[in-house]
Amino acid sequence: MKQRVNFLERLRQGVLLADGAMGTMLHQGGVSINDCFDALNLEARDAVVEVHHKFLEAGAELIETNSFGANRFKLNEHGYGDYVPQINESAVELARMAIAQLPADDPLPRYVGGAVGPLGVRLAPYGRVQPEQAYEAFKEQISALIGAGVDVIVLETFTDLNEIEEAIKAARAVNPNIPIIASMTFTRDDRTLYGDAPREVSIRLTELNVDVLGVNCSGGPSQLARIAQVMRAVEPDALISVMPNAGFPEYVAGRVMYPATADYFGEYALAFRNLGINVIGGCCGTTPEHIHSMRAALDDQQRHATIVVTLPSGGHGIDPTLTPEQPTDLARKLSEGKFVFTVEMAPPRSFTAQKVIASAQMLQEAGVDYINVPDSPMARMRMSPWAMCHLIQDRLQVETILHFPTRGRNLLRVQGDLLAAHALGIRNIFVVMGDPTNIGDYPEANDKYDIVPSGLIKLIKQNLNSGKDQAGNSIGQPTTFLVGTALNMGAADLDTEIKTLQKKLEAGADFALTQTIYDPKKVELFIKRYEQLHGTFRLPILMGVLPLYGARHAAFLHNEVPGIEIPDSIRKRISDGGDVAPHIGIEIASELIRDLRGMVNGAYLMPPFGKYDIAAGIIEAAKQPA
Repeated sequence: MKQRVNFLERLRQGVLLADGAMGTMLHQGGVSINDCFDALNLEARDAVVEVHHKFLEAGAELIETNSFGANRFKLNEHGYGDYVPQINESAVELARMAIAQLPADDPLPRYVGGAVGPLGVRLAPYGRVQPEQAYEAFKEQISALIGAGVDVIVLETFTDLNEIEEAIKAARAVNPNIPIIASMTFTRDDRTLYGDAPREVSIRLTELNVDVLGVNCSGGPSQLARIAQVMRAVEPDALISVMPNAGFPEYVAGRVMYPATADYFGEYALAFRNLGINVIGGCCGTTPEHIHSMRAALDDQQRHATIVVTLPSGGHGIDPTLTPEQPTDLARKLSEGKFVFTVEMAPPRSFTAQKVIASAQMLQEAGVDYINVPDSPMARMRMSPWAMCHLIQDRLQVETILHFPTRGRNLLRVQGDLLAAHALGIRNIFVVMGDPTNIGDYPEANDKYDIVPSGLIKLIKQNLNSGKDQAGNSIGQPTTFLVGTALNMGAADLDTEIKTLQKKLEAGADFALTQTIYDPKKVELFIKRYEQLHGTFRLPILMGVLPLYGARHAAFLHNEVPGIEIPDSIRKRISDGGDVAPHIGIEIASELIRDLRGMVNGAYLMPPFGKYDIAAGIIEAAKQPA
């Protein structure tokens, strides 16, 4: 075995490879997910040694003890609360036994990390366990691990900064010189469960004087690479550890599956090295195959990274380390020039959303990209749209676009509702004036407003997305909204419409949803006039498409809805269609989408009378190869 140097000195020599998921491997070996994995250190010692040995053979230099949940709180749940010292000491012994089984000429230095996870209880003020109780529990476990001879304490998968602080204090009390890796886990929006961003985590852990800043578990390598780069930007001199899951878990036939392959991890090993990461390894779902692939990639001197990780730009002068969240899928596809489809779906009139969810699933299967959810369309009472957006995103994983009218809201409610939408995972906002209450169910309802659409766009993009409210007070962390605006490209007075649009663009509008148009020439005329006045037209446009259902429908839209003008030729086609008029309407909508490709960035479908199967048919037809 190669002569070992001090653990921290080894990190300064180059990237160190750690092991993968002990729990995953034990479960694959037949251990029930409900069993106490830590107790296997006493009851199934050979199984634990075998897992360690497989990771060592794969090329891991750092193996973590099977002690992630070996604290008094978690062990009490399984009846092992009085065995904390024995279980942790045995965990170290088994790791050392696995290392001792390696050949005498083993070329790699090997280290044992004492794995310490969260207590499994909530600390005050979020729970009833006091900090001093947490400190004593961590001290009991860590004392056993250090006493048994670990090289480093690995605090991992923590979600609460206050809890990991107690663990750090306990480790320092036991041995002030023991190296500490302090690793937090993040949700899909790059925040801890308590809302802390990577920047705040990095600053806090550095203040606590840990040796290595870490991020583990969470999602796959892509997310953790992004978070690690933020950590590096915040603390340029810090040592950093990254141990991702094998992607976000998926549930298939009752089993938890992880999608990221071993080869994918090999590619990311090189990307992590290029980012200057000091410790890399794997968390949930990672096997010896993943670690072997990373080892092979790191050892191949001729191999270069094919994955480049870039730090997201906040825009408007925002520090990107404050806003590490990835762009929405809508933002990404619009920036890539892809043609997208979104369908408007009104929330239900009751609190039951099953029918809307079922219709959204049908649209998902047809290939829709996004779902638009209006707020009280036609000023009629409906379920809150941000609740509907949340249900669709949560159950179907389809991104939504929340319609957000200014009418009927004062500044307090506007900002509170936006923060609530952000908390529910909604990021795409369509700002609109909204329908007047006098046309709906409650004509006497409040119709006043404090802010016009252009002002609301500015409030979102230049205030909330910068981390402050309209009064300039901090909201803690910036929001990351993508903001759309309304546009009528067929307006009678193009210059006035363009003047209004300019105000919205100056406020920060990211895209536009338009009034429905039945004549592509109107779009050409609008763009031509805009470019005469202001130069190149760059705003992404999702063109409104309202399929015609019959002659009466066409006549109503043409004669009674402001801003809609249907050419005589189209009205005649619908009128001549008779019983098959709805199919003619689908044909016309498909033709419009075909003719508008190249001029706009997507189609915003508004199916008549809630007939979402019409929208599904249009999308399927449009996505067929030409």
